[in-house]
Amino acid sequence: MSIPLEKNKQLILFDGVCNLCNTSVQYVIKNDQHDVFRYAALQSAVGQKILEQFKIDRNETDSILLYSEANGITYKSTAALKIASKLGFPRNLLAILLIVPDFIRNWVYDYIAKNRYKWYGQKDECMIPTPELKSKFL
Repeated sequence: MSIPLEKNKQLILFDGVCNLCNTSVQYVIKNDQHDVFRYAALQSAVGQKILEQFKIDRNETDSILLYSEANGITYKSTAALKIASKLGFPRNLLAILLIVPDFIRNWVYDYIAKNRYKWYGQKDECMIPTPELKSKFL
């Protein structure tokens, strides 16, 4: 399967029923001034195909995923920081945290991911983008 992604775009795969994830995606959309990102819920048909293509067990990942043709799939804190690096000043300064070893960053990430439903809640179904945003979702 080829991933239906425009040239020079990156795809953010996120948990579509997670309130924290949805709020984060809405924040990225609002601050993506160079229109770098496209989006797909992990639960969507596109999300499921990508998980299958990259042999990612959905039951084993509580992670945001970032896909680009150049770099393939990036996970967890590395994905979040690479996304932040594309959002302009001052958010792009978060990329400095990439110097922290990933096992430390991912420990924090995993702790938040494990508790995200308890702390932020979840929806019964995935977010439906507005007509204005529909072109950004695969």
